[in-house]
Amino acid sequence: MKFTIKEQECGFLMKNGRFQKLLLAGRYTYFKELGYEVLTTTMSGVVKNMGIPMEVLLACKEFSARVVKAEIPDSSIALRFVNGAYREVLTAAETYFWNVFETNTFQVVDITNHYMEESLPRMYMDLMPAKYYKKIAVKDGETGLLYFDGRLEKRLETGVYYFWNYGEEVTCKIFNMKLQQLEISGQEVLTADKVGVRLNVICNYRITDPERLVTQVEGASTQLYTCAQLIIREYVGKYRLDELLAQKKEIGEYILDKIRERQRELCLEVVNGGIKDIILPGEIRDIMNTVLVAEKKAQANVIMRREEVASTRSLLNTAKLMEENQTLFKLKELEYLERICDKVGNVSLNGGKGVLEQLAELAGMSANKFA
Repeated sequence: MKFTIKEQECGFLMKNGRFQKLLLAGRYTYFKELGYEVLTTTMSGVVKNMGIPMEVLLACKEFSARVVKAEIPDSSIALRFVNGAYREVLTAAETYFWNVFETNTFQVVDITNHYMEESLPRMYMDLMPAKYYKKIAVKDGETGLLYFDGRLEKRLETGVYYFWNYGEEVTCKIFNMKLQQLEISGQEVLTADKVGVRLNVICNYRITDPERLVTQVEGASTQLYTCAQLIIREYVGKYRLDELLAQKKEIGEYILDKIRERQRELCLEVVNGGIKDIILPGEIRDIMNTVLVAEKKAQANVIMRREEVASTRSLLNTAKLMEENQTLFKLKELEYLERICDKVGNVSLNGGKGVLEQLAELAGMSANKFA
């Protein structure tokens, strides 16, 4: 039987199931009746031994001269380069590659040292199998606590970090170090005069000591919420409703000061805060609205009376001046006459009487005419 082996291939000559030799490109004739068989494979990439033990193939000089072995210790992985270009990551203990039409080289990387930057160029880090490494990204305004097998290693500042996750488990706890806002909403409190009100309190805080926080406090924001809630209930209940509304700012400052007394044990810094809203019951709100309307009406009446008094006083002062000064009186007459002339086409006056008297008579005649 004739066999043809192409240029990029080779053949394993078998007789009665046993390997005989390596066949390169060419035409061959072997008789199946005599137990011969040719197994062909491509001389590229990983060596496929076609079920033949590798030890048997390596004993053939023609075969061993055309393959290269990548041997990787348990504590390492390897980068495979083909003709100088990166091709893949190798994790198997040993692998054979054809080294005929391609030149294979390998870079063995120790993964027992957790810090990848010390053993691997940065450009290859994201190409590693995910199970072998841990990528940690710490954003702006954050900090991270790095742990090896639950043991605190160090603090990580803003940046992207790569760690080998071999032998020991690598974990990281990320903390937001920015200014954060906590709202304590709908706190129902009974005032000293037995009025139920609801308070919305707000405070801004930031984490100051994440290392101590993880060992001493479980849920910093929850603890701060509970602390503020208890202080509100204890302190606000001492005030009557009117006092609470009048001293809203002072009470908010006191609550803030009391919270700050506990900020160190919570590993926080409370920056500012206060009472945001005081929500009254519906009937109390209606009563206060009625009182407010009444107060505003009373204030409006007082202003109106004040203006009327001022206007009357002004008229009285004008009358006294005109009585004492005839020239001023005559000027006032001319002023009224000018105003009338603006509205009337012709005005006839007779001598012997004053201008105002004649105008008064004229106004009286007009009124009787239209009556």
